[in-house]
Amino acid sequence: MTIKCIIVDDEPLAVELLASYVEKIPFISLAGKYSNATDALKGIDEHQPQLLFLDIQMPDINGLEMARMLNKDVRVVFTTAFENYAIEGFRVGAIDYLLKPITYAAFLEACNRALHWFSLLDNAKNGNAEEPTSIFVKSEYKLVQIALDTIRYVEGLKDYVKIHTDDSPHPVLSLMNMKAMEAMLPSSRFIRVHRSYIVPKGRIKEVERNHIRIDDTEIPLGESYRPAFQEFVSTK
Repeated sequence: MTIKCIIVDDEPLAVELLASYVEKIPFISLAGKYSNATDALKGIDEHQPQLLFLDIQMPDINGLEMARMLNKDVRVVFTTAFENYAIEGFRVGAIDYLLKPITYAAFLEACNRALHWFSLLDNAKNGNAEEPTSIFVKSEYKLVQIALDTIRYVEGLKDYVKIHTDDSPHPVLSLMNMKAMEAMLPSSRFIRVHRSYIVPKGRIKEVERNHIRIDDTEIPLGESYRPAFQEFVSTK
């Protein structure tokens, strides 16, 4: 799937930064760049994008007002320097809310959320309930696609995550926190069992006291995550 997007921001440097990020992501294509909502609305009619990266504080029509004018098939990621609009932003159905200065890692997380949402929408329209089969993460200076079926477990290390997979002797290291990683993974297939661990539900071999076994690896079960885990186990 390729998601067509446009960027709307009255700061030229912000527009060019986001455009440079879009170029690095294989499933996002840039259809247009606009400095105000009036021109952007015309661009939406012309290009029919699925996704907008939309600033909030702009002249004439601000980003929140513009978001309310969009049809339901167009989704928004707000890009702003002001955190006080976040609640209102999500009320108008934003996929994400990014605070400037926006890092590539944060931008990629938002794009993954958009990919997940549009994949589910596309599957629903086609009568297919399947979820996305892979995610993209930034590792060092490249973008890595990881098949969900190959993930053995995810380990958190402060501001990084280590994604342990079947097809590599070394884990994929990505600058991302566990909360962001958890949001990227479908909850139907993955469960967080500790502040530092996320595991695939289907690969749990054994549960003993305070530990879970994934293949030959013993993973701790955190006390605060035990109720959700017990609920998962009880439904099996």
